[in-house]
Amino acid sequence: MKSKDISLFSLIHDYLKIYLPKQRNVSPNTIRSYRKSLEELLDYVKDCRQISLGEVTFDHLTTDAILSFLEYLEVERGCSVPTRNTRFAAIRAFMDYAADNDLTLVANLNKLKKVPFKKSDRAVAVDYMSTAAITAIIEQPDTSMPKGLRDQFFMILLYDTGARVQEILNIKLSDLQLGHLPKVTLYGKGRKTRIVPLMEKTALHLKKYLLAFHADAVSAADLPLFYSVTHGEKHPLTPRMAQYILQKYGEQARCICQDVPEKVHPHLFRHSRAMHLYQEGMDLTLVSQWLGHSQLETTQIYAHADTEHKRKAIEAATPQDNPLYSKLNPARYTVTDEETLKRLTGLK
Repeated sequence: MKSKDISLFSLIHDYLKIYLPKQRNVSPNTIRSYRKSLEELLDYVKDCRQISLGEVTFDHLTTDAILSFLEYLEVERGCSVPTRNTRFAAIRAFMDYAADNDLTLVANLNKLKKVPFKKSDRAVAVDYMSTAAITAIIEQPDTSMPKGLRDQFFMILLYDTGARVQEILNIKLSDLQLGHLPKVTLYGKGRKTRIVPLMEKTALHLKKYLLAFHADAVSAADLPLFYSVTHGEKHPLTPRMAQYILQKYGEQARCICQDVPEKVHPHLFRHSRAMHLYQEGMDLTLVSQWLGHSQLETTQIYAHADTEHKRKAIEAATPQDNPLYSKLNPARYTVTDEETLKRLTGLK
């Protein structure tokens, strides 16, 4: 493919194929996200300019063009603000890399950096299950059968650790430490590692599971903890199989517990564990470390969701003729006097 400015495509190649995976040691999932962001931007520019992909140059990737692309994502594609910000972060990261390799791009980069990330105008909803729903789902497998034993322990570990499903599927026998303080090493986003303690009951389930599935493989430290057997061969459990397991037992549990949602997925276990830890008094900083969040702000969604839950519960339990009901009305906090407002906000 001929290009008017081969440096754009050569830099994209080096960025995705060399810089991110080999120099920055970025995870494949992150690289995939960056690739998708750049691909969508280039497709948008070529369509707007009515040129071929090979004709796109850095001259076309102006700040105005990038902002127009971000608006297109929200307005025409219906993407959420977090998705918009993710695309913007990936594009800006690439432009930063490009400017390091071509000084003529620094001015455009500086202009782009002045554009802030967009704040969402609505609170992020957090779906999570009650402890009754979690218990109902975990109790569904027939543990007298090997597959049922595996499925039950998979769900127990998923909930206890609050891990992402891929982190659970990546666990090898060498990542487990049994003893006085049992724990597991998890490998999260960006190849970051964290050590999560296991509850005493979880450790007991783990020992029972190891006897059934890894009794003859004590020395095989690189074996995956969870696997399936096909035609006599062991294969690591896949995300699709994990989703099938949870949905299957979720449908069974819904017959006996109305709290179980229609769609049960791995991340719902993670959200549920985080919310339960927060509701039981664990500090948000510890919850953040438990989940492996790189920023505390990411964990704040649980605090907001719980606050909203409490507010709605209070409103529902307070009769309208109760003197306290007026105190629940947010309109009473509205300030109509401009001078007072300025003083309250620090403008005076």
